[in-house]
Amino acid sequence: MLLACGFCVMPGAAAQAQHPVEHVMFEPSELVWRDLPSLPGVKIAVLEGPLDQPVPIMFRLKFPANYKIPPHWHPGIEHITVLSGKLHMGFGDEFDRAKSHPLAPGAAAIMQPRTHHFAWTSEETITQIHSIGPWSVTYVNPADDPARRR
Repeated sequence: MLLACGFCVMPGAAAQAQHPVEHVMFEPSELVWRDLPSLPGVKIAVLEGPLDQPVPIMFRLKFPANYKIPPHWHPGIEHITVLSGKLHMGFGDEFDRAKSHPLAPGAAAIMQPRTHHFAWTSEETITQIHSIGPWSVTYVNPADDPARRR
C-alpha cells in the first residue's frame, strides 16, 4: 500500500525493491526480510532496486551471531553502514580474524569495485549497503560459493 502526500510516498512492503520515482520513506516495521542465497543464514531487505539492474540500489543485511563471510568481491563500489551489532571486516584473499577491524553501530566502510574483503559477526548485526547495480558476490575461493555446494 502506498500512502501519498503532495511531497512524498510512504511505501508498504509491496513498494520495496522498485526504483522510486518520488520521495520514499521507510519504517523498520515495513521491511520485508528474505533469505539471501549467496550468504546462507543471512536475511536481506531491499529498500531500492532491483539489484540486478544498473540503477541505484540500497538494501539491509541481517547477519546472525558468529557468522563468517569468506573473502569475496563485488563488481561495483560498496558503501556499508553498520546499523546494529558489530561487523568485523578485513581485506585480502585469506580469512583472518586477527586482521579484521570491528565496526560498531554508526561506523561505515567504502570499498572500491573488486576489493577483496571478508567479515564476521560476534552478535546479530544489521548493515545497510548502497551502490549502483547490478549487484553480485564473487568468492575469491570458488569452493566458498554456496551455489557450488548444492
